Amino acid sequence: MFSAQDHQHMAAAMRLAGRGLFTTHPNPRVGCVIARGDRVLGQGFHVRAGEPHAEVHALREAGEAARGATAYVTLEPCAHHGRTPPCADALVRAGVTRVVVACLDANPLVAGQGVARLQAAGITVDAGLLRDQAEALNAGFLRRMRGGLPWLRAKVASSLDGRTAMASGESQWITGTEARRDVQRWRAASSALITGIGTILADDPGLIVRPGDWLDARPLCPDRDDAPESWSPADVRQPLRVILDTELRLPLTARVLHLPGDTLVVTCGELLRSGDDLVAALSGTDPVRAERARALAAAGAQLLAVPADAAGRPDPVAVLQELAARGHSEVLLEAGPTLVGAFLQAAVVDEVVLYQAPMLLGSEARPLASLPLQRMAESLRFRVADQRFVGSDVRWLLRPQPVE
Repeated sequence: MFSAQDHQHMAAAMRLAGRGLFTTHPNPRVGCVIARGDRVLGQGFHVRAGEPHAEVHALREAGEAARGATAYVTLEPCAHHGRTPPCADALVRAGVTRVVVACLDANPLVAGQGVARLQAAGITVDAGLLRDQAEALNAGFLRRMRGGLPWLRAKVASSLDGRTAMASGESQWITGTEARRDVQRWRAASSALITGIGTILADDPGLIVRPGDWLDARPLCPDRDDAPESWSPADVRQPLRVILDTELRLPLTARVLHLPGDTLVVTCGELLRSGDDLVAALSGTDPVRAERARALAAAGAQLLAVPADAAGRPDPVAVLQELAARGHSEVLLEAGPTLVGAFLQAAVVDEVVLYQAPMLLGSEARPLASLPLQRMAESLRFRVADQRFVGSDVRWLLRPQPVE
């Protein structure tokens, strides 16, 4: 169905879409090329929510030359009025005669309606070209639209023997400078970061994106084109910092409360989405936590209460459901072994980013994840999606292996 020329133009559209990797939240990353034969007439990509979509940029560049041309779009053109008008209508008005789509939009407001609108106008629509690459670029958006949860990555750094810190908690630095810079790009591509209060109390991390640490780093994945020359410090958007803190022990002096970006503190209880509601609910039953909640809210923290899991911690599924409801598509888990283990056991981790350093920390050191498994049948298995050297460390991208 697809010619070599089709592949060439769609590959170019995919590279354009990748330029929105760090900026389009909560929207998907989309690229568009308008072409006639081997001649490119216009191209564009979606930069930020609320700004014109990829098709609009490409059509503006093509002008009247778009009439009778083919549009190559990495995601089905939208068919609804959001912050911007429907792109399907723009393509119809421009007079293109064919649209090649990489993958269909899972958003219920679109989900085939864009294609239907184009076909109703007499436009030929061919879908599925480079679909896997397009879905990889928007894995979080598609996951959220299809299943109501964001795409969750767990980032861990370990020694060769699978240890993340000495028994004392000492862990700086297991991995080298290159790996730490690489992590910055995963943060920049995520709209939220999750950690636990234990990590905050032990290390007081800032959990921010530092542009100087990632602008000249290597691309994150082989199926993403996020070349360094595409980016500037102005593109940086600080992800939401999510602290799971059952007893609301977050110190008011913690760095996460005083650095750029927002911080959401999640505790346990009846589902409550505001600080005022949480303070009111706790005042009669737990005055100590109520006062802590009041102080955190005054310090600028957002507050959320979700049901507890069996261990008395904020339930991982409930946390992710709330983040998805707030429009977060890609979430990075940077936490200690207890929390990493809890999310793995809840079967909500879509990908593990493991940096493995060429060292041994010994049998007394802390494990990569707390998983009280007793039998081989309980083991968690993964497939290797990618493996590469990052400096002197090895970075593994691991995806959960479905249970047979």
